[in-house]
Amino acid sequence: MNNYSYPIDPDWTRDELVAVIDFLNLVEQANERGIETKTFLDGYQKFKTVVKSIGEEKRLGKEFESVSGYSLYRTVQKAEHTTSKSFKM
Repeated sequence: MNNYSYPIDPDWTRDELVAVIDFLNLVEQANERGIETKTFLDGYQKFKTVVKSIGEEKRLGKEFESVSGYSLYRTVQKAEHTTSKSFKM
């Protein structure tokens, strides 16, 4: 278990918060153990229902990378461009 805080918005509903945290967990999993591409991309789609703007996604991505060391952007790019059933960063 990592000891850092996820970047969150206090205005998010409980369901929105769950979608964002679940996705950030998927980013961690992709970087640490590997993950099925479909599972990751499905989580990203749920994340995008909460974080709709590119600017907000970039801001959250930078905050997350500063505390975790994992790049949301690079992980999403790898998932979107892989032809494999699963991937690992």
